[in-house]
Amino acid sequence: MARIRTIKPEAFVSESLAAVSLTAERTFIGLLTQVDDRGRHRDHAAIIAGQLWVLRPEHGPSDVETDLAQLADAGLICRYTGPDDKRYLHIVTWHQHQKINRPSKSRLPTCSHHDATVGTAPGVAALAAGAGITDPSPFPHETLREGSGEVRKPALNPGADGEFAGQSRFTEPSVRERGGLREAAVTPHGTDLGPRTMDLGDTPSGGASAPAPDTVSAQQLIREYVAGCNHRPPSDFLGHLSRVVSKLLDEGIAPAHIRAGLERHRAKGLHPSTLPSLVHEAMNATPTMPTTPVVHRAWTNPTDVEAAFGGDL
Repeated sequence: MARIRTIKPEAFVSESLAAVSLTAERTFIGLLTQVDDRGRHRDHAAIIAGQLWVLRPEHGPSDVETDLAQLADAGLICRYTGPDDKRYLHIVTWHQHQKINRPSKSRLPTCSHHDATVGTAPGVAALAAGAGITDPSPFPHETLREGSGEVRKPALNPGADGEFAGQSRFTEPSVRERGGLREAAVTPHGTDLGPRTMDLGDTPSGGASAPAPDTVSAQQLIREYVAGCNHRPPSDFLGHLSRVVSKLLDEGIAPAHIRAGLERHRAKGLHPSTLPSLVHEAMNATPTMPTTPVVHRAWTNPTDVEAAFGGDL
């Protein structure tokens, strides 16, 4: 069901939209009216073509697939697979530009790349309860009263031994631990201990930091491919090649092997669908051992026949 959405004037001077074709921009604007109140939609080119291009039969599902590939490369949409093994997409900047009054609950699965990091995403509380995450006790330890340095005691009666039920008095500053992250307690007024966030550039004590993962994107590999060409290939060709590269990256193929396959592909000028074979050749080809060439010598009659044949003639 189509919905009324907001298109800001800044959209027409957006560098991200300017990086895609006009048909891809029209597909993106059309998606704004078709996605649900969470910005999600089925990633199915034929369905989207029937919704947005029904009166433009010359722009079919294959053309819409090219539009979606460009939008994904530009970072405007995110394409992902749901638990039912079906493809879905969502608009990345949906919550920044669309203000939905009384949004309906989405029937589509969330994106593991973006929605998992949003604390207000639907279903997070249920997932936390299912994972055994509980809220802090309603009777906390001794805490500082907000706005003053006075310590507030829990409203509990001590037992006969002077201890509170189920806990003893603390002699060290309280530390709250949740999700494996330790947050220091509030310091007294006038004490400057600097920012309470860890400097992510420091190496943790007790071991060396792990090397940064290779996060090369399909868009970057395609840019390298185009830079090595004498002339820029057609957009449809690059869109098809970009989708093949994205699938190889999703399979866990190393970017170095994909680069080697792209080098072979550019040198041979083949169809984009042949790239997996060239990557396989770069990954698993057995190097041939050099052989000693056989030197051909022309036959000449010996000067000393007796010495050459030993009297056999």
